[in-house]
Amino acid sequence: AGLRAMGLSLYGQDAYRMTNVTGVYIPDGVDGERVRARMRGEFEIEIGTAFGPLAGKVWRIGAMGYNAMRHKVLITLGALEAVLRAEGYAPPPGAAIDAARAVYEAA
Repeated sequence: AGLRAMGLSLYGQDAYRMTNVTGVYIPDGVDGERVRARMRGEFEIEIGTAFGPLAGKVWRIGAMGYNAMRHKVLITLGALEAVLRAEGYAPPPGAAIDAARAVYEAA
């Protein structure tokens, strides 16, 4: 919910999407490697890259174990929003965290 609220497109069909890793299309005009480097350097958050024909087009964001905890998910969404904004992509401010919190509260 949070990634979509930022206007990002998810890779794959909903019926086949895994819960432990989410594929996210890199927005047009955004340098995916710069975003990954900033996430790692500024926030100590690792975002994976895709391989083969999807390399440079899709990120892989994991939510397994400790990283699946609510606070880690919210931190990752906030960090990604901040980095994307700094890189020229303008997601709606706070939309990702608001959307994720709504899902948690509805559960």
